[in-house]
Amino acid sequence: MATLSQNPASTRSNTGAGSGGPSGFPTLPIELDHLTHNYGNRQALDNLSFAVHPAEIFGLLGPNGSGKTTLFRILSTLMVPTGGSARILGFDAAREPNKVRQQTGIVFQAKSVDLKLTVAENLKHQGHLYGLSGQQLKARIKEVLGRVGLSDRAGEYVESLSGGMQRRVELAKGLIHSPSVLLLDEPSTGLDPGARRDLWQYLRMLRDEEGVSILVTTHLMEEAEHCDRLAILNEGKLVALGSPLELKSSIGGDVVLFETEGDEAATRLAARMADRFQVQPVVLGRTVRLERRDGHRFVTGVVEAFPGEIEGISVAKPSLEDVFIQRTGHRFWTEVKEEK
Repeated sequence: MATLSQNPASTRSNTGAGSGGPSGFPTLPIELDHLTHNYGNRQALDNLSFAVHPAEIFGLLGPNGSGKTTLFRILSTLMVPTGGSARILGFDAAREPNKVRQQTGIVFQAKSVDLKLTVAENLKHQGHLYGLSGQQLKARIKEVLGRVGLSDRAGEYVESLSGGMQRRVELAKGLIHSPSVLLLDEPSTGLDPGARRDLWQYLRMLRDEEGVSILVTTHLMEEAEHCDRLAILNEGKLVALGSPLELKSSIGGDVVLFETEGDEAATRLAARMADRFQVQPVVLGRTVRLERRDGHRFVTGVVEAFPGEIEGISVAKPSLEDVFIQRTGHRFWTEVKEEK
């Protein structure tokens, strides 16, 4: 993990989650206030306002180009926003970056461990950058390695470890200075299913046992399901906010999909369905989609009304992708501009 601060850990503020911030008022782990960022004429973040609660796992879910990377860079103090503010534990990420770095652990998507060093040596060098040394650092390395299940691998070279274990070393580096907020960018990239399960187990442990507030960026629906709450982004805009269950429950019915022979057939079918059944279907390529209570009963009427026009039908409970489609009118994965 690339480090962003050389400020001694001994200078860290006591503004933990829920304690007094720089102005003496209770603070939130992360708070965005009308945050905006532009790349020339392109708006990457559009007036975002929301907060992360103490001791929760908060997900930023969105496809490529949705603004996740830009927001992560701003929170990491790598980029100054065009407008608005992002505060971590009461400190402004743009105006007080050193104080933000002292409070924050960061694990980037790209691998940054030194493969030619041992696990303990990686953590030792990281600790030095935060002003830790001597017995204090030794004790912290032992504690962090125990937390991520690598106590028996301290003397092994990182290059000899599996991808999942290397990711744990990255996580340990982000935790070495006891941060109150942990930022992870696509943390499960390159991990097999077992390593992903282990990663989320460690994140829940940090939340429950140490009260760490965790922000995770992801484009994986199944990963987003593990979060306590989500902000769903699309083209820089906040389109949904809440727990996975709350968001899926907001649809209020079954999701019904009618497959047709092509895009034009789907458009015709949607128009006829709207006229016949007073519904508002959405056309997604060759598929007609709508939300309906007791969808299995509705399907029977549609098939009888339009014989020979439907090639396939599915009825399912809402997913997070259905929430995205409902809020944006298009699928999660579409052709989008590459995000900077």
